[in-house]
Amino acid sequence: MTATGALLALLLPTGPAGAATPHHSDRSPAPQTGAGAFWTAARMRSAVPLDLTGPSTGSASAPAAAVPRGVPLTVRPTLPRLPQGSARPAPSPAANPQPGGPWTGQGAVVKTTGRVFFTYQGRTASCSGDAVTSTNKSTVLTAGHCVKLGGAWHTNWVFVPGYHDGQAPYGKWAATKTLSTPQWTASEDINYDVGAAVVAPLDGKKLIDAVGGQGLSFNSGYSKAMYDFGYPAAAPYDGSKLIYCSGTTIKDPLFTTDHGLSCNMTGGSSGGPWFSSFDEKTGTGLQSSVNSFGYTFLPNTMFGPYFGDDAKDLYTKAQTP
Repeated sequence: MTATGALLALLLPTGPAGAATPHHSDRSPAPQTGAGAFWTAARMRSAVPLDLTGPSTGSASAPAAAVPRGVPLTVRPTLPRLPQGSARPAPSPAANPQPGGPWTGQGAVVKTTGRVFFTYQGRTASCSGDAVTSTNKSTVLTAGHCVKLGGAWHTNWVFVPGYHDGQAPYGKWAATKTLSTPQWTASEDINYDVGAAVVAPLDGKKLIDAVGGQGLSFNSGYSKAMYDFGYPAAAPYDGSKLIYCSGTTIKDPLFTTDHGLSCNMTGGSSGGPWFSSFDEKTGTGLQSSVNSFGYTFLPNTMFGPYFGDDAKDLYTKAQTP
C-alpha cells in the first residue's frame, strides 16, 4: 500500500478470490448469529492468520495527513462481578519494556482479550479482538481488515475471549453486526484500520456481564507508555496463547499517522488491543489502538491507528441499535 491509500499486500496465502460483491456501507449487511457451531476446535486451530504489511520505502513521497482529533474522551473499564468470597489472583511479575512474550499475569485482560475467527474468501481465518465497556454490553473492538477486506465483509464471525489452544473457556460469541470506519470501508485507508462487532447474548448473558470490558481513550496524543496484546499465529507463535508487548510508543515517521511499538508479534495479532494506563495487577487499561500492520523492511515493530474522532464515532455507532 502507498501512503495515499492503495491496497496493502496480504500475508495470507493467495488462492481463488471467491469474494462477494463489494459493499460500501460501514456495517455488515446481515447478522451472523449461527456462526458459533461452525467453529469447532479443529477449525479454530487451523484458521490462517490474516494480517497486512505496510507501505514500501519507494511507494510515497510524503506522509499521510493527520487523523482528525477532537476533545479527549475516557471510558473506564467494567469488571464482571465475582462470586462472593472469591479473590482475584495476583499476577506474575511482567517485564517492561517487553518486545514480545507470553502474558504470565492474570487480571481482566485474560478474559477480555480473545481471538476472532471468520471466513475470508472461502477460507477460515483469524485475528484478535477485545471486549470493551459499552452501553449494549456487547461490543468488541478489532482491526478494520478483521471485519472487511477487499470490498467484502467477512462471514461466520465470532469472538472467543480467553482462547487457549482450541478451547473457548468463556464461549464463542457470534456477531449480530460488524462495522468499520467510513475511511476503511470506502478505500481501506490504513490510517483508519479499526473495526467493531456487536455480539449476540450467549446462554442468557451479555458479553460484558460474562467477561468484563476494558476502558477506552480517544484523542489522547502520541508517545505513550502502552501494553499491546494479541494472539499471533504465524511463526514463531502458533495462536495458542495470549502474547504481549510493552514500551513507549512512537509516531510513525514514514507513511502513516499510526502509533508504533517495538513488538515481535506476527500474523493473527491484528485487532489485538493497545492499552494506555494499564495496571498489571488488575489487568485493566484504556484501549487506545489496535494491532494493524508492520513494515516488511522494519522487523519487530507493530503499528496501530490513532484513536481519533472517527474511531470514537465507530465506538458510538456500535452501541446504537
